[in-house]
Amino acid sequence: MYWKANVLVIANRTVDSPELREALVARHSRTPATFTILVPSAPAERPVAVAGLNAALERLRETGLEVDGVFGDADPMIAIAESWNPAEFDEVIVSTLPTNASKWLLIDLPHRVARTTGANVTHVVARAPELALR
Repeated sequence: MYWKANVLVIANRTVDSPELREALVARHSRTPATFTILVPSAPAERPVAVAGLNAALERLRETGLEVDGVFGDADPMIAIAESWNPAEFDEVIVSTLPTNASKWLLIDLPHRVARTTGANVTHVVARAPELALR
């Protein structure tokens, strides 16, 4: 048996985007990895978030990736604080909408996650907001 990196992926509206899917496949091709997708969402948004996450998990598993999903607090920084465990995860991928449409970029989420976790953070930008949940 060989070592696999454990990657925490933070996404909401972009969870089922082709850009995120391509980034995860590319990440896995460099060195084997398993992925946990964290979807920050409010309880009122949960039905839409569940549908998006389920669709994403199905497509990602079809590509051969080992991936699971969890939900977190609607505030992405709280969701990270509650989910991050350096003994469990090796790195983080943050998926956002483009600059002009992303609330997460307004709060500088990729850099804040890097400072909070101390982990290597990769930022993926999805170009197709119509595929997005949030």
